[in-house]
Amino acid sequence: MLPRWVENGGYDWEWRLFVRLRVLGLVMVLAAVGVVGCHRANKPVKSATSHYAVRGVVVATDAASGEIGLNAEAIPGYMEAMTMSYKLADPTVMSELHVGDRITATLLFETDAAGPINMRLAEVVVIAQARPDYVPKVQYHVPAAGDAVPDFALLNQSGKKIGLGQFKGKVLVMTFVYTRCPLADYCPRMSRNFAVIDKDLSGDKKLYAATHLLSVSFDPTYDTPKVLKSYGEAYTGEYSEATFGHWEFAAPEAAEMTKMEEFFSLGVTPGDNGTLQHSLSTLVIGKDGRVAAFYPTNDWTVGEVEAEIRKAAA
Repeated sequence: MLPRWVENGGYDWEWRLFVRLRVLGLVMVLAAVGVVGCHRANKPVKSATSHYAVRGVVVATDAASGEIGLNAEAIPGYMEAMTMSYKLADPTVMSELHVGDRITATLLFETDAAGPINMRLAEVVVIAQARPDYVPKVQYHVPAAGDAVPDFALLNQSGKKIGLGQFKGKVLVMTFVYTRCPLADYCPRMSRNFAVIDKDLSGDKKLYAATHLLSVSFDPTYDTPKVLKSYGEAYTGEYSEATFGHWEFAAPEAAEMTKMEEFFSLGVTPGDNGTLQHSLSTLVIGKDGRVAAFYPTNDWTVGEVEAEIRKAAA
């Protein structure tokens, strides 16, 4: 069955292009697996899954196969901008997607020694709707430069109540993590980057005094102040001597977390064994409490964020 937009007579050439690319991609994957398959040993081969942040526009949906056509932007370190078919890791997400929607997602690319095994999209978040008459379960706001940040309330690693509004007058650098995250390129990468930023800023006393780092957990049930304190001690490298004077770790109450997810365009859904499927959200917030820079993926570098920090602090 063709997607609704083709049935209505629109953009046949785009659909033909999508089909050709889909067939070509399938042939390439089957060829890669098939050619080496006849030489594969009988013993099990370990597989590995790579994770890539994806952004693009939905060009087709097929509920029967659980696949969407996506005109994806270039994925650094993986492939150039391309339109092709992707299978959804969670088929129920299909009901939330429509042709023309702009989305962010995580591409899970599984391989073994013989080649590609499986490729699917997870953690799909609609960041711009194509259908104004459609109301999704959650309305995500995509932070833009100049947006005023609400005074969200949180509980930090010391059990103290804090609010984002109290950091006005300083440049606030904020990211979202959860302590049980098993993906090295996601929460651990954000925390490692923040550790480098914290150390770099400490080399400039004036800049250090004018800035503050905040890691917010979106798993408030598990990430209690005690858990956040232990997590923060490890990443600051100060352990029992950590004062958290410049870099804090905090979590909001569940109701507040929902509001923060929506404002900061952070998609979070339950996974297996206590894990969470999620997107990413890192921000530099100026002294006036307004967004200076927003990073929705994991491909930002310490250098570019530090440049935005210095710019906002100037």
